[in-house]
Parts: sequence; structure tokens; C-alpha cells
Amino acid sequence: MDARAIEILTESFWPILKAGLCYTIPLTLIAFVLGTLLAALVAIVRVSKVPVLNKICELYVWIIRGTPLLVQLFLVFFGLPKVGIVIEPMPAGIMVFSISIGAYSSEIFRAAILSIPKGQWEAAMALGMSYPQQLIRIILPQAFKIALPPLFNSFISLVKDTSLAANITIPEMLLTTQRITARNYEPLLMYIEVGFIYLLFCTVLNFVQTKMEERLMLTPDEKKKIQKINDAQA
Repeated sequence: MDARAIEILTESFWPILKAGLCYTIPLTLIAFVLGTLLAALVAIVRVSKVPVLNKICELYVWIIRGTPLLVQLFLVFFGLPKVGIVIEPMPAGIMVFSISIGAYSSEIFRAAILSIPKGQWEAAMALGMSYPQQLIRIILPQAFKIALPPLFNSFISLVKDTSLAANITIPEMLLTTQRITARNYEPLLMYIEVGFIYLLFCTVLNFVQTKMEERLMLTPDEKKKIQKINDAQA
């Protein structure tokens, strides 16, 4: 590697990393939190089997999982202004990514809830708990423990998916890289560098996930349930 290449990589590293810290990570965190809350709500509705609400949730999951994320971004950012609804890039990105992660993660939550033995529900009912109390006190804590590793996988995937936000002018890492590339005409170096930074972020998150799983001390049976959920998401 010659001196010019080293100089280009050195000069561009901080601007790309800064874009990741200021846009990619905040976008990922906010969208993941909102999406996870939405996913939990959708999963509870689908497990509860309230007819009308269940059909609405099924339709939502079907549409979001069946259409490309980039199309959803374009629909919200470029399409809605045609009917008078203008949304700024960052809120549009948060909304679309939240809705997307909500649809996918709802299946993780639903599978985790359904994996709880029926005896747990019956025991809670025998104690005189109402249905909401059964969910909040008995079922959801156990389901969350099982769902956490697959949810963390979704979080890591979301970090990479936010690169699509470059298409709606959010100045995250990929768009920042494209702008730098337009000045130095070194696409090979720039895309290797941004790929390395994405890899760096995901490696840190993988390490955090491993530590969290160790703290959870999952039983072999719970690990089998998690593997089934991961296989279903694959």
C-alpha cells in the first residue's frame, strides 16, 4: 500500500466513523427500541387471538415481510409527499426501520411466547391471576429470556440495514463514504474502509451478545428453543 492510499484511508476514517456514531448507531438504537415495543404488542395480540386485531396484525406482518425494505423507504420518503405528507429523512428512516423490525421481531416474540409450557399458564390461572397478569408476571419474563439472543441478531442485522438510509439522504456511514469517494476517486479503498467499520461495530455487538447470553445462563432446553426460532427466521 503506497503513501497516498494510507493518507486517504487515514483522512477518511474519522469522518466515516463520526457518521456512524452520530447517525448509524442512533438510528439503529431508536428504531430497534420502537420496533421491539411494536413487536411485543403485535405478538401479544396474535397469541391472544382477538379475531379482528389478529387479522390486522397478520396483514401488517405479511405486507412488511413481503416487500423490500428499500421500497418501504422510498414509499415513505418519496411517495408520501405526493399526497401532502412530507417527512424529514431521519424521522422517515426511524419510522420505516421501526415498522420493519417490528414485523420481523414479532415472530420472534410470538415463537418465544408459544414455547412457554402450557403448565405455566395453568399454574398462573390457578393462582387467580388475570390474563394480563399472567402475561406480565409469568409468561413475558420467560419469553423475553428466550427471545433475547434472536432479537440481538436482528439488532446486528439492523446496523447493516441502515446503510439503505443513504438512499433517502441520511448522512450515515455509506452516504458519507460515497461523498468522500466522489472527491478522491478511490471507491475500492473507501468501500473496504466502510466495510471494516461496519465489521468493527458488529464485532463489538457480537461480543456484547455473548456476554449477555453468559449472564442469562440459558438451559439446554432454552437453547434448543432459541435455535428453533433462529432457524425459523433464517
